[in-house]
Amino acid sequence: MSKIWVKKPLSAYEADMKKSELKKVLGKWSLTAIGVGAIIGGGIFVLTGTGAYYHAGPALAISFIIAGIACVFAALCYAEFASIIPVEGSAYAYAYGTVGEIFAWAMGWCLILEYAMASMAVSVSWSGYFTKFLKIFGVHLPAYLTSDPASYTGSGFSMNLPAFILVLLITALLVKGTKEAAGANNLIVLLKTSAVIFVVIAGAYIIFSNPELYNATEGVKNWNPFIPDPVSIKNSEGELFSAYGVKGIISGAAAIFFAYIGFDAVSTQAGEAINPKKDVPFAIITSLLICTALYICVSLVLTGMMHYTDFNPNGKYPDAIKAPVAYAFEIAGKHWASNIVTIAATVGLISVVMVMMMGQSRIFIGMAKDGLIPKFFGELHPKTKTPYKGIILLGIIVAFIAAFTPISTLADMTSFGTLFAFTLVCIAVWVMRKKEPNLIRPFKVPAYKIVVGLGVIINLYLIYNLSDHAKELSAGWLFLGGIVYFLYGRRNSKLNNPEKYQNDEL
Repeated sequence: MSKIWVKKPLSAYEADMKKSELKKVLGKWSLTAIGVGAIIGGGIFVLTGTGAYYHAGPALAISFIIAGIACVFAALCYAEFASIIPVEGSAYAYAYGTVGEIFAWAMGWCLILEYAMASMAVSVSWSGYFTKFLKIFGVHLPAYLTSDPASYTGSGFSMNLPAFILVLLITALLVKGTKEAAGANNLIVLLKTSAVIFVVIAGAYIIFSNPELYNATEGVKNWNPFIPDPVSIKNSEGELFSAYGVKGIISGAAAIFFAYIGFDAVSTQAGEAINPKKDVPFAIITSLLICTALYICVSLVLTGMMHYTDFNPNGKYPDAIKAPVAYAFEIAGKHWASNIVTIAATVGLISVVMVMMMGQSRIFIGMAKDGLIPKFFGELHPKTKTPYKGIILLGIIVAFIAAFTPISTLADMTSFGTLFAFTLVCIAVWVMRKKEPNLIRPFKVPAYKIVVGLGVIINLYLIYNLSDHAKELSAGWLFLGGIVYFLYGRRNSKLNNPEKYQNDEL
């Protein structure tokens, strides 16, 4: 059993960087755009509606602040590791070099859950905006082609066809090449960042210029009360749970946490960064700070324009929870603004799915290089130098699950994978500081004992506040991962079986 604690030497990472065939095409602003591209979208265009209705009400802004604080601690730890071990694999690689193979496997297994589920959740939300986009031009898709079986109220077959097709198209783009995907992402990020700023300015104007939404005596009426009293409501699976109040704010922070995984996606691209030791830490912290500020502003504007109870999927506006920002403008009578948001979200969410799937494929490369998963997942295309086989397999799986699974389940499982990974990264920084105190660190976590301690405590507390259903499914995923590791990973690990790989080059 001692072999499961084996650690990958830092010299091995240096060797990996030198022989990597991935193209070095990403500068610090392209990396920052990748982070912003992943962060802006999932939270603003997807989870604001579910977070407000199922969890925190107008106090969703506080949920975003709590989640952002938790992310700051983790982001600082990521930045330190990215400056030491600038290779593809993200938190998986960091764990392998510090706390051992079994932890690295658990990290990689949770990152697979995180990125795959995030791709699915956002593609489902994209479908909601795309359906609304088509309605602008008078095209109405039948409900059985835009709904998963659990959400479909009719009888017979149903699937989310737009989500299914989107994932397959993005898979084709990612196979073509990283530079092409990053270039497309930069344009999309510019568009949707402009759209988010528009939402904040236009939404604030609508609120403060409309006497039905605001007056000097009561303030913003939909914010009263800002923290609603706790009540019991049914979730998407029909189970009763407690929403609102302080507990609702905390559970809201846990549920919307996956919206912040964009900076993790930055670290997965380190193998393609031009100057990874400096640019990756810069992009991680910059993208997080930009997006946290935007999240807070948008959540305040959204719950000010539209009462949080109106996001009820079984209420007056059943589709509002699928495209909350666009419907808020539409209900306010600003159809032109709703159309702008719909178009921007339809285009913008594409980049989120693209970055999530790109990050997932790079996790595959890192694990395949170490022999923990089949070499198949890390094989690069001879011309494009992308891990095309892994991307294609991932795309097929994500497409099918997105077509048949509710968004709330996908979002909660993504949050579990994210929080688990963040917790282990924080612990790994502490371990590395103790065991390698003289290691050169281009970026160092300030007051690391405090930052690491708070990061671990907050992330574990948020895991505790996830839905029971999500924790059960995630625990099952970890159990399955343990079986896969002992049946395949441990037996094929390069560190544990060096004699098998003496002449092997991945």
